[in-house]
Amino acid sequence: MSISNSNVSAKMSGSFSIGGDLPVHRLGYGAMQLTGPGIWGDPRDPDEAVRVLKRAVELGVTFIDTADSYGPFVSEMLIKKALHPYPGDLVIATKAGLTRSGPDDWRPVGRPEYLRQQVELSLRHLGLERIDLLQLHRVDPKVPLEEQVGELKMLQQEGKIRHIGLSEVSVEQIEQAQKIAAIVSVQNLYNLAKRDAEPVLDYCDSHNIAFIPWFPLATGKLAKEGGPLDELAKRHGAKPSQLALAWLLKKSKVMLPIPGTSSVAHVEENIAAAGIELSDEEFQTLSQAI
Repeated sequence: MSISNSNVSAKMSGSFSIGGDLPVHRLGYGAMQLTGPGIWGDPRDPDEAVRVLKRAVELGVTFIDTADSYGPFVSEMLIKKALHPYPGDLVIATKAGLTRSGPDDWRPVGRPEYLRQQVELSLRHLGLERIDLLQLHRVDPKVPLEEQVGELKMLQQEGKIRHIGLSEVSVEQIEQAQKIAAIVSVQNLYNLAKRDAEPVLDYCDSHNIAFIPWFPLATGKLAKEGGPLDELAKRHGAKPSQLALAWLLKKSKVMLPIPGTSSVAHVEENIAAAGIELSDEEFQTLSQAI
């Protein structure tokens, strides 16, 4: 049966409570693509970027993921422009720990004074007094992890951060960080076609830690004509990318996919995936396809 992009809400994806006290609809929105080419500078169409954010919230999105390095700061400022003052149920997660020196150039810096500066700037750019979820964007190998997480813990104690998360980490790094502060989310590369982070997902699932898969729409060769994803998409009257999101949502109760886009039509298409229900058999078919 074909699904309509206009009458499906992100609410249909179910809910998860980040840190036990931040309930969100599980299908969120990732704001990286709101910037210019190479995740650098302003978008080609700033008005459309504002429309995308407004439309995502209209369609039930209550979880938006961004980072200080997207632009840098362009994404955060667009979120403020489009949505401030924020709806009471909206959770905005941002990240710090990657510096930018040009398009597609990302360099980890985890010095405590730098992380503190970036959190202060994110508070200003987002128009917030406290960031609900601040994630360490990358672990800086040149700085002890306890110093990086320790600074975020201090900011949390000062009331500037509500919850702390990590990005692109191993199970061992999560366990090390948890000795310093409560870790409520992990954001790693994960999708239907690339599942290297499966052990981390399993750990998050067993410890009720939110798992935020970035690059969630990748389908790879699974979407080729006549392939399992292509066949199931036709059966559901959907696109392969929508089934890839439906698969993620069914994979784990702690999964919070954050597909990103810079067009209203595409954000509607992504959120419509919340209306797709895969049978157990369909889920297994896709799970075993790689």
